[in-house]
Amino acid sequence: MAEHPAYPVGLRLTGRRVVVLGGGQVAQRRLPALVAAGADVLLVSPQATPSVEAMADAGEITWLRRPYQEGDLADAWYALIATSDAEANTRASAEAERHRVWCVRSDDADQATAWTPATGHSEGVTVAVLTTDARGRDPRHTAAIRDAVVEGLRDGTLVAPHHRTRTPGVALVGGGPGDPDLITVRGRRLLGEADVVITDHLGPRDLLAELSPNVEVIDAAKLPYGRFMAQEAINDALIEYARQGKSVVRLKGGDPFVYGRGMEEVQALAEAGIPCTVVPGISSSISVPGAAGIPVTHRGIAHEFTVVSGHIAPDDERSLVDWPSLAKLTGTLVILMGVGTIGKVAETLIAHGKSPDAPVALIQEGTTAGQRRVDATLATVGETVRSEDVKPPAVIVIGEVVNVGPKTAAPRP
Repeated sequence: MAEHPAYPVGLRLTGRRVVVLGGGQVAQRRLPALVAAGADVLLVSPQATPSVEAMADAGEITWLRRPYQEGDLADAWYALIATSDAEANTRASAEAERHRVWCVRSDDADQATAWTPATGHSEGVTVAVLTTDARGRDPRHTAAIRDAVVEGLRDGTLVAPHHRTRTPGVALVGGGPGDPDLITVRGRRLLGEADVVITDHLGPRDLLAELSPNVEVIDAAKLPYGRFMAQEAINDALIEYARQGKSVVRLKGGDPFVYGRGMEEVQALAEAGIPCTVVPGISSSISVPGAAGIPVTHRGIAHEFTVVSGHIAPDDERSLVDWPSLAKLTGTLVILMGVGTIGKVAETLIAHGKSPDAPVALIQEGTTAGQRRVDATLATVGETVRSEDVKPPAVIVIGEVVNVGPKTAAPRP
């Protein structure tokens, strides 16, 4: 038997009897997948780990609290033998052979009639790996191959095009704060499957270079104080391409619902009857301060943090922010889109009781190769922005947490 490779096959175990002998660590690892496959699982073991016992208590498996006995495998379709009794394992294996039950043995793979592959899952695809030479008995080698394939499918570096008809629609993907490695696994995979990508200035631009040449990329950049593509035009483009039957990714910086106007796009798509998937992203309000060595909360210093949009000055009648109340808070204040208004913001906060000496940090181009941090106080931040030529995008942090960590964080790898 050892001279021939194993024949790979997928077992459909729904409603079919599977017998597991032994309730130890091997059973604990294998049982969840058997339950997920819909198998009718019978566990035969005098003892079990707490996790296995919990599965029995929940009714997911049936547990006979005794050692293996002849006849336990008579009605089984598949058996997993994993007891610590070598003699019982041998007898059970022989019974499985007599009843033509495919049998896995954890203690002696050579005496088994089936091997358990290293498996992984990614969006409806199951990857199962069996090596065909002597290394097939090295689970670390097999698992490493499995991990490499699954990771490639998840992060989009291994793209398998769909050849069947896909359901057209839009994925609203949060790209994170700028570093392409900080997009979510799902977001990166959807980018790899897209026909059209509509992106803006704050999206992780480095990811666009990885797209296939046949992917249409549309620049919907809303550059601060520069030309922009109207939101209505973006909505119309999303709807138009989706109606053409294409898979569309709307790539946005940070998280789509944190000052990203993402819900406006979701509403427009819903009104047009276009299905939309929302993929959250890492918000720059937390990640950029962290990349600069600033925790937005810290024990004994800040028990809360507040995120505010600064794109409208405090004295503008359109502002919806209660700046006087913010001045009274003792936690951390994080301001996004506030480079142009920070002078007015600082004056307002001081006027309503915030200390002029409150520490302030401005982090420009956070998490990217161009990241830089500029420190000031609330009294000096307006002039500091001008003298240091701080440009958007920049995240502004106000509070004692600014002085907790080192003034500079580790450089981006």
